[in-house]
Amino acid sequence: MNAALVVRRRVVLAVDAFADVVVWRVQPPVPPTAHGFRYRLAYVVAGECVLRYDNERGKGGHRHLGDVETPYAFTTPRELMEDFHADIDRWNREHSRS
Repeated sequence: MNAALVVRRRVVLAVDAFADVVVWRVQPPVPPTAHGFRYRLAYVVAGECVLRYDNERGKGGHRHLGDVETPYAFTTPRELMEDFHADIDRWNREHSRS
């Protein structure tokens, strides 16, 4: 598989929280997807990964929220980032973090 790094960034969001974002353009695409991107996005709070988006061979795109895994329908890298940030905001509201 040929892979070209699109972005690798760690963003500190609080003293005890950060977002880690890694996206590659891949050829060929990772089955069962056809979009040509491989990604791993994580939101870590107090040393625990509380939210993660990723795709893997045979499984496709999915999102982990705590121990719950749900499918994620990737459309574009921009939409992926918007969805990830919206979930971070939602998690923070639900856990009384400003």
